[in-house]
This record gives sequence, C-alpha cells and structure tokens, in this order.
Amino acid sequence: MSNPLLEVANNHNALPKFAAIKPTHIEPAIEQVINDAKSTVDKVLDTKQFTWQGFVEPLQRADERIQKVWAPVSHLNSVMSEPELRNAHDACLALLSEYATYVGQHQGLFAGYQALANGDEYSTLNRAQQKLINDTLRDFKLSGVDLPENEKKRYAEITSRLSELSSQFSNNLLDATHAWHYHITDETQLSGLPDSAIEAAKEAAQEAEKEGWLFTLDIPSYLPVMLYADNVEFRKAMYQAFVTRASDVGPNAGEYDNSDVMNETLALRHELANLLGFDNYAEMSLATKMAESPNQVLSFLNDLAERSLGQAKADYQAIENFAKAQSVQTLDAWDVPYYSEQLKQSEYAISDEQLKPYFPEHKVVDGLFSVVNRLFGIHIKEHKEIDTYHPTVRFYEITDANGETRGFFYMDLYARAGKRGGAWMADFVGRNRDSKGELQYPVAFLTCNFSKPVGDKPALFTHDEVLTLFHEFGHGLHHMLTQVDTGGVSGIDGVEWDAVELPSQFLENWCWEPEALADISGHYETGEPLPQNLLDNMLAARNFQSAMQMVRQLEFSLFDMKLHYEFDAAQGADIAGVLQRIREHVAVRIPPEYNRFQHSFGHIFAGGYAAGYYSYKWAEVLSADAFAKFEENGIFDRATGREFLHAILERGGSQPAAELFSEFRGREPDINALLRHSGIAN
Repeated sequence: MSNPLLEVANNHNALPKFAAIKPTHIEPAIEQVINDAKSTVDKVLDTKQFTWQGFVEPLQRADERIQKVWAPVSHLNSVMSEPELRNAHDACLALLSEYATYVGQHQGLFAGYQALANGDEYSTLNRAQQKLINDTLRDFKLSGVDLPENEKKRYAEITSRLSELSSQFSNNLLDATHAWHYHITDETQLSGLPDSAIEAAKEAAQEAEKEGWLFTLDIPSYLPVMLYADNVEFRKAMYQAFVTRASDVGPNAGEYDNSDVMNETLALRHELANLLGFDNYAEMSLATKMAESPNQVLSFLNDLAERSLGQAKADYQAIENFAKAQSVQTLDAWDVPYYSEQLKQSEYAISDEQLKPYFPEHKVVDGLFSVVNRLFGIHIKEHKEIDTYHPTVRFYEITDANGETRGFFYMDLYARAGKRGGAWMADFVGRNRDSKGELQYPVAFLTCNFSKPVGDKPALFTHDEVLTLFHEFGHGLHHMLTQVDTGGVSGIDGVEWDAVELPSQFLENWCWEPEALADISGHYETGEPLPQNLLDNMLAARNFQSAMQMVRQLEFSLFDMKLHYEFDAAQGADIAGVLQRIREHVAVRIPPEYNRFQHSFGHIFAGGYAAGYYSYKWAEVLSADAFAKFEENGIFDRATGREFLHAILERGGSQPAAELFSEFRGREPDINALLRHSGIAN
C-alpha cells in the first residue's frame, strides 16, 4: 500500500497530499525516512569523501526527507487535532528525538565536518556554505558530541523526555481551552457586546445543538466579552476560567494541570545545560543567539522597564480614575480591560468594533499583497486547484519582478475546534539547490485564529488582527524570498532567534500608515474608504497604554530569563515566586493570587522561546530602527524596499544578523526609534 507521506518525501517539489494522509501512515513513514537517513550516514562515512557534494549534500537530502514527512504531520496536529492523529504524532516524538541525538553525537559525522572545515575545499565554498559548516560544528558541541558515553546516554534521555513534555503542555492547554464554555439563554446578559460577537456565539450554540449563545475561551470569543460585556458576573466567569486554564485551580482544576510538566521541564533543561558545561539553561540558549549573556539581556530589559514604568503607571492610574468617575470603587482584574476600552472610546471615539466593517478579509488580504508588491516588487497569485487540509485554507505562489517563482504558502485564518490558539508561520520546506542545479522552492504555512465569516457577512477583522496577519506574513517573506541556495541557512533557517522577529515586526508598521491603510481597508458593504475622522482617531489612539503593553511584555521576558538563569537544582523551580517578584518590580497591577498565566505560557514551555522570549523586544529595536529608514526616505520608497529585500529578506541565515542589519542601516541599531514609535518619552 502506498504511503502519501513517503510519496512526497521522494518527489522533488511535491506538496503534501493532505486528504490522503491517515494517522496509520505516520509512524511507518517516520520509521522509514529515519532508517534511510541512518543508511545515508553509513554510506557517506564509508566513502570517506569529505567534500560538499559527497558528504554534505547526501546528508541534507536525507534530513530533508524527514522534514517533508514530519512537517505536514506536525502542522495537522496543530490545526486539525483529533485523538488518533495526536496519538500517531506523539508516538513519533521519541523516534525523532533519538535520531537527532544519534546525528548530533555521531563522532564520525563530527570528524567529517571537521575534515571539511580544515580541508582545501573549504576556502572555495561560498559564504553560506561555510556558515552552514560552522553552525553544524557548533551544534555538534551543543548536542554533546564530546561527552563521555554515560553522559551521552543521559543527554538522549533528557532531550527525548523534553520533546514529550512540550507536546503534553500543548495538549493540556488545547484540551483545557476547549473543555469550558459559558452558556447564556437570557438575552439581557449580552448587554454591551457587539453584534459580531453575539452572532458568532449564536452560531457556536447552534453547532453545539444548544439554545441561546455559547462563549468559549478561544480568543475571538473571549476578548469581546472582556472588552465590552456590561455584565460583571459574565466577565468574571470568563476571566477566571481563562487565567486558570491547564492548572491546579479554576473550573477544571487539576484536570489538565501543567504544573508537573513545567517543573520537570525546567529541571531537565537545567540538567542538560550542566551536562554541556553551562551554568544554566539561559547561557545554553544564548549560545546560538545575538545576545552575548543573560546579564546583557537582563540589563537590556531592565533599562526598557526603567524608561517605561513611570508612563505605564500613569496609564493605569488613568483607568482607575475613569472607573472611579463611573462610581466603581474597586477595580477587579476582569474590570480592567472593560474600563480600559471605555476610556479609549471616550478619549478617542474609537473602538475595534467601529473599525471592523472597514477591514473585511478580502480587502485586507488583497491590500497586504499590494503593500508587499509596492515595497519589494513581488506578485502573489492564488492556486485554487491545490489540495489543502481544510475548505477555508488557501494556497498561493509568490513570483518576483522577473516572473521567477520565489515560494508558495498555505494561508489558514480562522479559529476552529481542534486548532491551537495564537498565530504562527511554520515551514514545510526551505530553499535549497543541489550541485545538479535542481532548486527546491520554499513552502510556508501561515496560521492565524481570527473570527470566521458569520451568516452572509465576510470575515471582518479587528485592526489588531490585521497587525497579526502582517506580522506572520513578514515571517513568511523572510522564509520565501530568500536567494540563499544552501539549505540550513536559507530563509529563516540559521537566523539567530533574537533576530527572527525583525521582518515580522517590521511589516506591522504599514498597518499604521495612511497610504497603506488606503490599500488594506474599505467598508465590506459599500467599499467606502475608512472615514478621515475614524482614521485620525485610530492613529491618535495608536499608543494608547503603549507603556502598559511594554511593561507587560517585559514582565514575560524577565520571567522567562530569570526562570532559566536563576534555577537552583537543589530547590527546584519556584515558578510562581519568580513571577511574583518580577511583577512587584515591573507590573502596574498584580493579578489575583489564583491567576495561573504561567500554565498557558506556551511560548516558553512548548514553543521554542525558552530563555528567548526577550527576542521580541530585542528584534523590535531592530525593526523600529529599520522602519525609521523608510520614514526618512518615504514609506514606499522602492530603493529602500530593495535594500531591505537584498540585505535582510534574501540573505536568510547566511551571515550573522548584526552584519546584515549594519549593511542595511549603515550603522549599529539605535533604541530610540522603538521608544519613539511606542510613544514613550525618552
């Protein structure tokens, strides 16, 4: 019986056949490609040809086949999760972890790469190829290639267990999010909610075969309640369920509890770092990043906190004063977003709900494509004949000004059951050209969780959702526009983690520019442009509470870094204690004792940002400063767009990010652009 996963792995530039993939295909396909890869390792070592063509290329091809099998499986598990698929996915984690350790600790491979690095051919290789070899030698050391046998074995046990824990954390969070809902049958309880939220809740109730309205903990359902619902008990119930997801307290207390998962994860990361000669996991994490030490990161974050905290406290005081004027004596946690939104509307006469009709999906998506065309000269067209994994997912091709294909992407915009929350870009494959000249095009998955169309209305986006779409598309462009032909350092591969957010945060800036907004907005019924008064109010409100948002991000970043940097193996993780101390230092208000934010902090417990969450702020300094060049030269200045394309987007991980940034900007990054864009007085 043919296996659709293996067919794609064996077929150059083939796309996944999602409709044909069954859970029973997954484990056999993974076992097959891993066994084939191990045979390839034996073969290249037997021939003793430590050249690019005889050694690196066959190994790359073997790894690529694993990627082509695993990427669609991993993606489906994130966006179409169901028990059989999840079990098949999780059953492969140990196999993949074991293979990664087998390669990472293989003395023969390590010696082969060293022979290539020290041989005559090295000087004839291009810069990207040399960078790949150097990165690979570094990664061998980080995989414990130099460890004695008993410690290598322990390394393998730890990494395998960590991949299981990461999956368990995500599964618990997904299950907890979908295990609870708030059912309303009395219409008066809906007071204050926008029509779009009420319609979506009615549709959710009908799907569940219930009367009335059903609200869930998915963000498109949860957020409007927190911002607009007049009924305080309704807000309180939603808040308490949301902030206790996957924890030991709240309505589903203990059922999907991530407490033990987090404790074990932190202990194992620390042990792993110690095995490799680092004092803590934070130091190990930074070995592959731009930042040089945990102290450098902490002082960067504390400096931003110092500059922002005064203004953030004033932001919060304004909410308290506004609520007091409405005769609210005590501001509870579930009141803050509500009165915050009311304050914004009273100061700027603007709300997300007023703006939504002007951001229908087709206008936003077409406008996004138009903006990147004006900036980088690229064209995007849809291919309707491609098999996607869900009826609402679409598939596109990107071509450049010469009509050459650059890459392809799947776009999946709406929230639904079985889909994990948040928004992300993941890659199916990266760009690579072999010595026969065969080019593999990059393919990306762009995933968001927006409100879907309701009734006969198109999907209408909040301005925040528009920002999110631009953000993820920036990641996608970084991956797909690369001109680097060496897999492993093309696109987003090989880019330091704290620079990877540069293109994504950079592209968000156009969502605030009147000239770009003309492209991405228009009333869904009349096509009328965003009225001048609404546009003016939206732009005036851009930095509403921006200092409060800044310190909230700094709270997460400091928590993540200190959790990993200050971990004490004798004491174990003091997760709640670390978070509490940071809040006392940088938060404008301390959440209720039962708040378990950490239990749903997937970025650091399941998403690759461990001891790296600071990357958002680090890269925001780069992105704000990069955008400042467009402010100087014109936001659609083609020459500046070309410079950004050539220096940043096309070069991927082929050179250190600091070098590429300096080439684009002509100097080191400057923090002042970030403070200015955030409306924080310097």
